[in-house]
Amino acid sequence: MEVQVYILLAFVLILSIFVGFEVIVKVPAILHTPLMSETNAISGITLVGAFLAAAQGTSFASILGLLAITFATINVVGGYLVTDRMLTMFKKKPSGEKK
Repeated sequence: MEVQVYILLAFVLILSIFVGFEVIVKVPAILHTPLMSETNAISGITLVGAFLAAAQGTSFASILGLLAITFATINVVGGYLVTDRMLTMFKKKPSGEKK
């Protein structure tokens, strides 16, 4: 690839980091649980891409795809566990139960 393509990709990466940080910082605390559920769905899409990468014929692509599958699975499962735990914090407890 040409140097201009790498410069463009680096620019998009840096811009997405700044935009993502600004969006996340401005989210009110009450919306963090729905936001986490949304990011879990995005991680699920990443998992599909990892399966496609692992299915490529070259061994390098298969290794990277396997690593991507592993990390995306950890991210999805961990995210759903955290979301579930956060949602149980908002459930009302029976009147006889202590905190």
